[in-house]
Amino acid sequence: MTYNDQFIRACRKQEVSRIPVWYMRQAGRYDPEYRKIKEKYSLLEICKQPELAAEVTLMPVRKLGVDAAILYSDIMNPVASIGIDFDIVKNIGPVIDNPISTAADVERLTPIDVEGDLGHVLETIRILDRELDVPLITFAGAPFTIASYLIEGRPSRNYIKTKGMMYSEPKVWYALMDKLGDMVITYLRAHTNNGGKAFQLFDSWAGALSPKDFEIYVLPTITRIFAELQDLDVPKIYFPGVSSGELLPVLSHLQADVIGLDWRVSIAEGRRRLNGKYAVQGNLDPTVLTGPMEVIKQYAKEIIDQGIQEPGYIFNLGHGLFPEASLDKLRELTEYIHIYSEQALKA
Repeated sequence: MTYNDQFIRACRKQEVSRIPVWYMRQAGRYDPEYRKIKEKYSLLEICKQPELAAEVTLMPVRKLGVDAAILYSDIMNPVASIGIDFDIVKNIGPVIDNPISTAADVERLTPIDVEGDLGHVLETIRILDRELDVPLITFAGAPFTIASYLIEGRPSRNYIKTKGMMYSEPKVWYALMDKLGDMVITYLRAHTNNGGKAFQLFDSWAGALSPKDFEIYVLPTITRIFAELQDLDVPKIYFPGVSSGELLPVLSHLQADVIGLDWRVSIAEGRRRLNGKYAVQGNLDPTVLTGPMEVIKQYAKEIIDQGIQEPGYIFNLGHGLFPEASLDKLRELTEYIHIYSEQALKA
């Protein structure tokens, strides 16, 4: 079996023969086959069946021809192991039965037991390590994003309770960040030890913070996570989420390999704000996929033309795929990215 290492090479700013591509939420509801599976099982039920979770992870690799797989899972999975009761509610997202509001709530959180509570996730990774001919990306939710769910009790638009804890109860906030940081470190280390070939830290909602607040209340824990995982010989990706362009200049000391960009900042500008230190990943607006193919290709071409100006570029979306996306369009886009970038790199 020939192994496709274009994604790994791009993460490390090495020479590639074409631009690698994968899509956030590439295993999802745009695929009719996946929708049929979801008629029978919830997301969490799929995750607890390693063979099924592995199959769902493999589906977009086979159907789209992407250069990396991303583990089918959810950023909330590990919090069950530290003492949080939650459910993923349709059309809402994570809903927490016991939201965190006090120091006592934080103190009650227990250390994560990956082998004992999340062995099904590790088994899924082991299956995929045997089956895949592209790298497997595993992932975790970043502490701020997880904390926003734990404190608000569900997804929020304004993060009033979360920011209220940051400003009014900083000791409680930092204690929570420490526990969630420990959880992420242990969880991602277990992923890598069981066959993960790269990992991404999703900070989906960090863009809700000002650069100052991000630097004070969030960045120390993000920095610690990447520093403590530095010994793992796999590419490490940080995605600071949507509307996060203003946060990029404060990331210059992170021991990551790749920074994910959303569509509100160009590839060229993102690199400038990051001082050219990292490989970059992104950043097509997912809603462009609702347009005709010629429009999609034009947007992709402009992004690729910027990406190939320097080593270290991975094509992706600026956020996750949505149910209305077209499987056929994604397949054609993936093929276009490969063909066009291969020609452009040779020119």
